[in-house]
Amino acid sequence: MVRAVCHRIVINAADAEDATQMALISIVRALPSFDRRSQFSTWAYRIATNAALDEIRRTKRRAVPTDNGDVYDTPVSDATTAVDAQMDVSQALAQLPEDYRVVIVLRHVADMEYDDIAISLDIPLGTVRSRLARGRAQLAEILGNSAHTPERHTND
Repeated sequence: MVRAVCHRIVINAADAEDATQMALISIVRALPSFDRRSQFSTWAYRIATNAALDEIRRTKRRAVPTDNGDVYDTPVSDATTAVDAQMDVSQALAQLPEDYRVVIVLRHVADMEYDDIAISLDIPLGTVRSRLARGRAQLAEILGNSAHTPERHTND
């Protein structure tokens, strides 16, 4: 799950692997200081989220151009519809603002409860709810989901 969180937040596969490695190293190093005030998973996801966000910041500072050969940009076979959908979601997540992407990943990839997300990110519960709502709306718009975008009524 730490890997999944890092991959969905960072998007770029190589950078996500770096973030995952840093998160796992940080979890092991910080294990003696885990004070059990929250669930272990909430604590670990916070570390993973921070590692992913740190990797995004590091990547921006490097100013390395994105490589078009990234797994998220590669077309996939028509025989794997599920993979197509996964790729669409990954590309749509990459277009979301970081704040929205993080809460959506923690809720829908890590399956965290709203309270745990608030604790993990050290933000109010209302902020979690609003970021989720706004992020889902933007995600639906990006994916072209007419059920969530009333202005798009077509007969297709």
